[in-house]
Amino acid sequence: MNNRLPPLNALRAFEAAARHLSFKKAADELHVTPAAISHQIKALEDHLGVRLFHRGNRTLALTPVAQASLGKLRGGFAQLAAAVEDMRTYDKASVLSVSVTPSFANKWLMPRLHRFIAKYPDIEVRITASTKLVDAQTMTLLQDRELEDVELGAIDVTIRFGSGYYPGFQVEKLSPSTVVPVCSPTLLEGDHPLREPSDLVHHTLLHVDPIYRFEYQSYWEIWLEAVGLKGEIDPVRGLHFNHAYLALEAAVDGLGVALTQSILAASDIMAGRLVAPFPQKLSMDFTYYLVYTAETAQRPSLVAFRQWLLDEIESMGSSEFAGVLL
Repeated sequence: MNNRLPPLNALRAFEAAARHLSFKKAADELHVTPAAISHQIKALEDHLGVRLFHRGNRTLALTPVAQASLGKLRGGFAQLAAAVEDMRTYDKASVLSVSVTPSFANKWLMPRLHRFIAKYPDIEVRITASTKLVDAQTMTLLQDRELEDVELGAIDVTIRFGSGYYPGFQVEKLSPSTVVPVCSPTLLEGDHPLREPSDLVHHTLLHVDPIYRFEYQSYWEIWLEAVGLKGEIDPVRGLHFNHAYLALEAAVDGLGVALTQSILAASDIMAGRLVAPFPQKLSMDFTYYLVYTAETAQRPSLVAFRQWLLDEIESMGSSEFAGVLL
């Protein structure tokens, strides 16, 4: 039995000519001349020692042996194409590109990412911290290239802060939007210990200045009004930062009291670096969302990351500080 295969180009020429029953149409499809198709098929017939076409006056018909083998040949080409696609996408399947806001990356994702890596050592994680536009409601003001990157496949998934309105994307809410004051445990002692919200008059407020147009009020202004201290404490005095993780680091260092999304303070509270001195918390409209395309939804690396992320956040709900934070 002769197991030597004929040239692949000859087989491609035969399959295309057999499908079209035309050397010219096969030539157009394969971007060669009709003479080249004819030459390839003649070489294939010589190699096999059989005739594949009945050539008439402007007509072309398959011989019985060609008809009998054409189905298997097409199946073989389909399997070959699938194998090539597997090779082409193998690295992509094992790589996960995540775009995330700097504060969520610094205060939530990075302290936990080692658990994902340990569970899925074959997935190569690529983290990009980005402060690009976070809500589609303002897309008339700024172009959201980060969502374009997700749509084009440059980024597999993004964790974004906003209202959850991202038309054309798969969107999942990651956590309730709860804002809570946090500070170093050292501020619970001293000359002016924090016992109730009115004690804030003796302490520095740590602010995260809004960088998104839909945040028209500071958290402190809303929170102080909600606890009945409007007009008693200046809501804009204190230290100002452009990222929440900077305000939280300042709070850890004892520089003042930060008002932040509770999910961002979780790691520091668990580690004892921060405490929530008051029970009063505030629900906000904006929170963190997982955003990806329908095309990438079933990619194994994304499926694994999504489930791990949701499991981690769910585990926070059963933690001992959940009643304070969430």
